[in-house]
Amino acid sequence: MSFSTVIAVFTASVLELWLAIPLGLALGLNPVVTALTTMAGSIVAVLVVILAGDNLRTHFIRWKYGDKKQIHSSGLNQIWSSYGVVGLGLFSPLLFGAPLGSVVGIALGAEKKPLMFWMSLGIVIWSLGLTWAGFIGMLNLQS
Repeated sequence: MSFSTVIAVFTASVLELWLAIPLGLALGLNPVVTALTTMAGSIVAVLVVILAGDNLRTHFIRWKYGDKKQIHSSGLNQIWSSYGVVGLGLFSPLLFGAPLGSVVGIALGAEKKPLMFWMSLGIVIWSLGLTWAGFIGMLNLQS
C-alpha cells in the first residue's frame, strides 16, 4: 500500500463514491483501507459544502430559479417534503453523490448539523456496502 494510492482514492472519493471504491480495489488497496479512505474523502467533501452552505444556497436558487426566492412548487421540494434530511442523507451518496446531495440539502434549507449527520451515515453505509460488494466480486473473478 503506497501513500500515493491512498491519496488517489481519497481525492476520487471527494468527487464521487462510485469512482473511489473500484479505484482503490483495482489498485490493490486493502478493502478496509479503501472503505475508510472513501468515507473520509466523501465526508470531507460534504463538510466543505455544508460550511459554505449559505453562499451555495443563494447561488443554487439563483441558478435554478432565477430571481425567485421560493422553491415550494418544485419536484425537489416534494421529495424533500416526503423524505426530508434523513432520506437525502441516506440515499444521495448512492444516487447522485454526497457533495451534490449536500448542495441540494442546503438549497432546500436543511439545518447543518442534521444534514452532516445523515450524509455521513449514508456515506458510511454505502462505502461499507459497496466496498464489500466490490471485494466479493473481485474474489469471485479470481476463483
